[in-house]
Amino acid sequence: MRRMDLQAKYPGIDDLRTRAQKRIPHFVFEYLDSGTGRETTTARNQSALETIRFMPSVLHGPQTATLGRRFLGKDYALPFGMAPVGMSGLIWPDAERLLAREAARAGLPFCLSTVAAQTPEHVAPELGDKAWFQLYPPKDESILKDMITRIKAAGFHALVLTLDVPVASRRERQVRSGLTQPPKFGPRLLWQTAKRPAWAWEVLKSGAPRMRTLDKYITHTGNLPSTAHIGYLLRASPDLAYLERVRALWQGPLVVKGIMDPASLPALEAAGVDALWVSNHAGRQFDGAPASIEMLPHIRAASALPIVFDSGVSGGLDILRALALGADFVMLGRAWHYALAALGAKGPQHLTDMLESDMRANLGQIGVSDLAKLAERRHP
Repeated sequence: MRRMDLQAKYPGIDDLRTRAQKRIPHFVFEYLDSGTGRETTTARNQSALETIRFMPSVLHGPQTATLGRRFLGKDYALPFGMAPVGMSGLIWPDAERLLAREAARAGLPFCLSTVAAQTPEHVAPELGDKAWFQLYPPKDESILKDMITRIKAAGFHALVLTLDVPVASRRERQVRSGLTQPPKFGPRLLWQTAKRPAWAWEVLKSGAPRMRTLDKYITHTGNLPSTAHIGYLLRASPDLAYLERVRALWQGPLVVKGIMDPASLPALEAAGVDALWVSNHAGRQFDGAPASIEMLPHIRAASALPIVFDSGVSGGLDILRALALGADFVMLGRAWHYALAALGAKGPQHLTDMLESDMRANLGQIGVSDLAKLAERRHP
């Protein structure tokens, strides 16, 4: 299908989500789409973004917006990228390499998860020079050192240390779907799979997904909750001393992810982090958190460090909203996987085009050609 045909048939992320739900098994969709608890934080992320408005502009004449951005020493073609999603390869086989390939083509950052279905070494040939690696902090010092050595050798530019997952969340929708970690293909999951032949065929070709980066470190699975994966056997609940050890081991840009409380900033800055990632894990960890966008201005006011933002972003207008409130860069996770599940290998480029065109259309409406001027067009 040609790119114009895709734009006509799937003009928005909701269209991709609807198509994805029809193409992947129910338990896979629930893994991708769900939050935790009653999902009030997930809903709050979206509703809070919608309260941010801009004043339309008239008589500003023709303009061409400049969307490129320099961030952490690299030049990016657009101010958004691909957030880490655990077990991407469960959602669509070979997802990690397909996403990395599109990120390299489009000049976007791609962030690979510690609990992805592909290793850093396997994805490395697709990365380009702008890739980030998201680290779930391992308890064992030797594993931490080995993982950082592997990440460096694979060519990752920035390290993203996730701080907001001290314990496993419950993910009730996932439990109801029959999903366990790792997936156990009993009659219930096999029946769901049989109804999605395109997904089943791709999995058959590539093999059952698992967290391959962790293969060399796992010696037993222990007694874990059904929604807690094997990564929790390795994972620490990091403190400041842990962050300082990571800073000493990693010489490149260091981003800390899951920042919501301005009170945490002095310690983070003293530890030498290079950027803050404002996120409530898209409502997947804790159902009593404020919306990420509500905390973004407070984090911006309290720190001069560069800021990455995620949670609730559903289009180019939401990217502009986050930039206007102080973010330097915006990351999306679910949306890229809706695109993959909906359209396979064609999906990521279609989403890149969709987000860019949406940003340009909205910038034209408010008469902004320089992203640094967005805040001036906010409606109080």
